[in-house]
Order: sequence, then structure tokens, then C-alpha cells
Amino acid sequence: MRPRKARFEDSAPKPGDAKITATRTQLLVIALAAVTTTASVACWPYVGGALTLMIQLGFVLVIAWRLMTIMASQGGPPKAMTTPWLPPSELPRYSVVVALYDETEILPPLIGRLEAIDYPADLLDGYLVLEAHDQKTIETARSLTLPSWLQILIAPPGAPTTKPRALNHALQFARGDLLTVYDAEDDPDPLQLQEAAARFRTADEDMVCFQAPLRIRRLRKSSNRSGFLDRQFAAEYAALFEITLPAMARMGLPFPLGGTSNHFRISALRALGGWDAWNVTEDADLGFRIWRRGWRLGVLSRPTYEPPPGELVHWLPQRTRWLKGYLQTLLVHTRSTSGMGWRGWSALALTLGVASVSAALHALSVAWICVFFLMSLLASRLSDVPWLGLGTLATGTAAAVLTAAIGARRAGIRFSPWDMLAAPIYWSLLSLAFAHAAVRLIMEPHRWDKTAHSPDIVDEDASAVPAHLVTESGRAAA
Repeated sequence: MRPRKARFEDSAPKPGDAKITATRTQLLVIALAAVTTTASVACWPYVGGALTLMIQLGFVLVIAWRLMTIMASQGGPPKAMTTPWLPPSELPRYSVVVALYDETEILPPLIGRLEAIDYPADLLDGYLVLEAHDQKTIETARSLTLPSWLQILIAPPGAPTTKPRALNHALQFARGDLLTVYDAEDDPDPLQLQEAAARFRTADEDMVCFQAPLRIRRLRKSSNRSGFLDRQFAAEYAALFEITLPAMARMGLPFPLGGTSNHFRISALRALGGWDAWNVTEDADLGFRIWRRGWRLGVLSRPTYEPPPGELVHWLPQRTRWLKGYLQTLLVHTRSTSGMGWRGWSALALTLGVASVSAALHALSVAWICVFFLMSLLASRLSDVPWLGLGTLATGTAAAVLTAAIGARRAGIRFSPWDMLAAPIYWSLLSLAFAHAAVRLIMEPHRWDKTAHSPDIVDEDASAVPAHLVTESGRAAA
């Protein structure tokens, strides 16, 4: 694909823009839209009907988009090769960054998984980035024998205390030509770096980032059972990383990056100024800032496995942070038109926009259907059927379930007919997360709700942690 030219201006979003949640102009526009819509519906009933029709038309467009992504993603990401793509003499230096906070229990298995990366050790440049006040994690990290290429880096005290701020600190020291980010709970395919290096070698210079697919595994690999939230969460990930992102990459569209397993040309990442430390979904923001510079994003085939968040008490804060970050990113990127173009705006609307609006409306839609049938049951007759509304919701539900089912099959996870029927219940929980996100966006816009990780979930084979990783003397921080 030929390089895409984009007009880049100083008004384009930059790191730190999310520190301002909404400008006065944006607040004024939102307030005027809310007041005008409410007054119009109250004074002129036909306005409500027209608004409902517009919402239904929007649902139809989303349905068409889902079907388009299913067709465009046929074949999934580029096929992985079973042998190294480049000889060792041609491999670039690779920086690996893992930002950690309050992860004492998960550190030993994490080191074991990082050691399993199949890449020449003398070409690896790794950093465990820890917070200065997180003494327990620092002490645990120093008590482990780290690979020769991996060092401890302490982020200096300061605000905000977020993952992207820690990543920016590591970016100052990284010595690689390429850079990837992993999370504490990640289990990346050992050949993922080699695939990314080969893809960068053959790609145009404007291809500056590749996203590896993230796949959710069961709580226990030895068990065939997992909880309701875990199964739905895994299917949701599969729909995104096995269908939506590969389709958007094939169509040459920008997309929000996942929070981990992004592979960058480090020169481009530095030119962008790194991550926005004030955005709690810095990955989503960065994907569209890459696009605004005239650069492109692609996808890999070698996956990274992650555990599900688990029970509702862990799932809800994670989804709240994601939705809050989506709203942050939408507010930041709608302040400037620089470098977006119609494809950029379409991609922003069809990803972050649709995800936010859908989360807000899921529970209302399910409640509306339940009330309709309950009133019909109480009246002992079927009320006047709003065929257009019911048909749109039914078709939209079918398209969403189909996307999840196909994605789950490609990811090799189970998504049974019962899971498909129960999906609207899970989607309704997203409305609860959206309500939390909206409140938190106002009250605590930059608070980072951390997901708790446990080694018995992340790595059930505790005995697999090499004994040589633990030492008595510890290791000094770099």
C-alpha cells in the first residue's frame, strides 16, 4: 500500500491533552445539544419519533459494519511462519517494556514467560518499570535473578501515577530499533517478536505499529469450565482481535490499540511524544495519533494470552476505566480535524463511538423489550408491535452474536449456544460500567482503576517457575 499523506498541524492532539477532560466549547455544545433535544421532544412529539428513527438507522449502519468486518477479516491476520523470518544477523535490537504496580505475586511467573521469548538475548533490551513508592514490588523484583537483558527501572515520583507515565519514562532509556509493551499477566507467543521484526522489514516506512491479537484463556487450563463473565469477556476480545482489527487493518483504517503487545518503530513513537500519561486508555488514543501523522497500523498473527479479570468486583473497575478512557479519547480527538479525513472519523465513530453508545444503550434496549412483552402478557394480548424497532434490535443482536461466535472459533475458545443467548445479559452489565465511567469522568478523570492479578489465575503451573529465578542476594535496580 502506498504511503498515506496527511496534513498535520500543531492543533492535532498531543501527549498531555487528556489532562483537560473537555474544553469550554465542548461543554457548551454538549449542554446545548442536550437542552435543545429535550425541549424539542417535549414540545413537538414528532421530533421524538424522528430521533428514534435516527437511532434505528444508526443501528442498521452498525449492523452493516459488523457484517463487513466479518467478510473483510476472512483468513484472520497474516499467517505465522514456523521458522525464523530473519537470520540473527539481520534482526534489529528490540526493547521490551513492562510497567508494574503492586505485582509481587505475579513477578516470578512473569519473568519465566519473558525468558521464554525466542529472540537473541544480545539484541534484547528490557525494562521492568516500577513506581518509586511501590516498595514491595521493588523488593520482590530485586530478589529475582533476571535475564541478562532485563533490568529494573524506577519511575520517579510524580503525577499522574498511570501506566502510560511509566512507559514514557522507559522510552527515554530504550535502546532498541523496535519496542513492544507487555502487561504483568501477559503470556506472549515466544516467536511474536520475530514475526514483528520480519513484518517491519518488509513493510513501508509509514507502517509504524503492529498489534498482536490478545486471547483470553480459562482460569484453569486443566478445566473445561469457566465463569459466565469470563466466557463473555473472552468472546468480546475474540470479536475485537480476530475480526474487527484485522478487518480494519486490511481496509487501511486506523483503530484503537490494545493495551499490550503493541510493536512500534521506536523512532516514530518518540516523534509522537510517546503516550498520553493523562489518558487512562492511552492505547486507544495512540492509535489515532499515529493515523493523524500519516502513518499506518497493522496486525500480527502470533498471540498474547491473558487471563480474564474474573468476578464482577474485578471486571467492573476494568470496564469502567476502558469506557472512561474511550470518552476521554473521543473528547480529545474531536477538538481538531488535523490529519483525520473521512476514513479517520469513520474509524473513530465505528470503534470508540459505537462502543460508548452501545454500552450506554444496551440495558435500556433490553429493558424496553422486557417491558413490552410484560405489558402484553398482563393485557393478555400482544400490544401494537413496533416491528421496526424490534426488528432492528433483533438483527443487531444477531450480528453481534455472530461476530463473537466467529471470533471465538478463530481464537479457539468455546462460545456455546447458551453463551450466545446469555450475551445480552453481559451487554447490559456494560451499561452499569458506562454509568460508572460517566460519573468517574467528571469526578476522577485520571484515576487509574487497576485490575488485580493473581498467580494461581495467570499461571496455574506454579511449579513451572524456574527455581533459579529466586536468589537471596537480590538484584540492584538499574
